[in-house]
Amino acid sequence: MIRIENVTKQYPGNPRPALDNVTLEVEKGDFVFLVGASGSGKSSLMRLMLREDVPTHGSVHVLGDNLATISSRRVPFFRRKLGVVFQDFRLLPNKTVAENIAFSLEVIGKSRGLIETAVPDVLGLVGLEGKADRLPNELSGGEQQRVALARAIVNKPAILLADEPTGNLDPATSQGIMAVIDRINQAGTTVIMATHDKSIVNQMQRRVVELSGGVIIRDQRSGGYEVKA
Repeated sequence: MIRIENVTKQYPGNPRPALDNVTLEVEKGDFVFLVGASGSGKSSLMRLMLREDVPTHGSVHVLGDNLATISSRRVPFFRRKLGVVFQDFRLLPNKTVAENIAFSLEVIGKSRGLIETAVPDVLGLVGLEGKADRLPNELSGGEQQRVALARAIVNKPAILLADEPTGNLDPATSQGIMAVIDRINQAGTTVIMATHDKSIVNQMQRRVVELSGGVIIRDQRSGGYEVKA
C-alpha cells in the first residue's frame, strides 16, 4: 500500500534534513497516527506521500506508483486515489455542502447520476443529513470538518491522509470526527493521521509512528501518544 525506503529529504538552506533515512511500510487497512513535536518531520512525510515533494534520496511507493519518478502529468491522476483532509477545512465558501462534495467528483469527470447518488450517501456516513443546502459559514467548525471528510472520501479512496483534522476543534467535536474516521477505516480505507492530540491517540490505541528530528524513533502497534515509563 505504502512503502517508504531509506528516504532523506533535505530542503535548501537548512543544514539538517527534514527526514533522515526513514523507512516505513503501511499495509492495506492500517490506521497509523504520526506523532512528534513540531518540526519532527510529520508534515514532510505527509507531503511525500501526497507527492507535493519528492525525496532527496530514497524511494516512496504509494499504491504501486514510485513517487520519486512519476511524471508531473500523472500526479493529478495519482491523487485521485487519495483522500486528503486538512486542519483548515478548505471548503469553497460560495458553494453549498452538497456542491462542495459534488465538485470533487465533477473535476474528475464523474457522471451526474453517480454524483446524485454518492453525495447523499456520504452525507449520511458523516452525519450531515439535512445539511446539504447549507453554506459553510452556516455550519459549526465540527460540521465543516465533516464536510471536508465527506469530500475526501466520496470517491472511495484507498488511502485517507489527515493532517491535524481535529486541530481547531473542541474535545467533544474531535471525538465525533474521530468516530467518523474510525468508521471509514473499518470500511477498508487505510488511514494515516498526523496529530498532536494526545487524548485521541491514547484512547484509540492504534499504530503509532513517532518522529523526532526527522527520524522514526518508535513504531508501535496499539500504542499511546507517549511511551509509559
